[in-house]
Amino acid sequence: MRAAAVLVGALAASGCQYKATPDPVLSSRDKEFISKVPVADMGRNFDRYEVEDTTGQPPGTIVVDTHDKLLFYVLGHGKAMRYGVATGAEAYGWTGTATVKRMAEWPRWMPPADMIKRWPHLKPVVAEGGMPGGPENPLGARALYLYDAQGRDTLYRIHGTNEPTEIGHDASSGCIRMRDIDVIDLYSRAKVGTRVVVM
Repeated sequence: MRAAAVLVGALAASGCQYKATPDPVLSSRDKEFISKVPVADMGRNFDRYEVEDTTGQPPGTIVVDTHDKLLFYVLGHGKAMRYGVATGAEAYGWTGTATVKRMAEWPRWMPPADMIKRWPHLKPVVAEGGMPGGPENPLGARALYLYDAQGRDTLYRIHGTNEPTEIGHDASSGCIRMRDIDVIDLYSRAKVGTRVVVM
C-alpha cells in the first residue's frame, strides 16, 4: 500500500503524459441542475485527464490518493483516468479498502447521526426524510456508496459536490467529493462491485 502511494504521488508530480478527454454525455436533468452549481477553475492539477497508470491495481479499480487529492480509475493497458477530489478534513479522513455496493443519480441526502451531533441545524433535513437530489444537495450529481469487507455500509461515499471550490482540499466529513461533471464520468465507468482503495 505504501509503495502504491509513492507511485501515485510520483505520477501526480510528474506532469507528463496527460491526455484531455471529452465530457460525458449529460441528460437534460444533468444540464439543468449543473447549470445552477457554481463554476470553479481548479487549475490543471485537478482537471480530468487520461494518464499513465502507476497504481499497480487491476483494471476497474478506483484508487484515491488523499494526500495529493486525486482519484484514479484504472483503465488497463497502462492507462488510468485521473480526477481532482476533496477528501476528509483532519480526523474525518479515512483510508482502507471498500467495495461499491450501490450507485445513484442525483441521490437523496440523509445526514448521518454523527454529523447531526456536530451540526444540529441539520435536524430538519432528517425530519423531512432527507434532502431530494438537486443542485442544493451536497451529494451532487452522482454517488457511489462504499461498503466494507463484511458488507456493512461505511457511510462514506464518492460523490459530486455543489461546492467545487473545495476540490484539492481537506473539506469533507470523510467522503470523497468530485466535480459533478467528473463524478458523472466516473459513474459511467464504475459499477456495483468496483473495488476502491483509499490511501
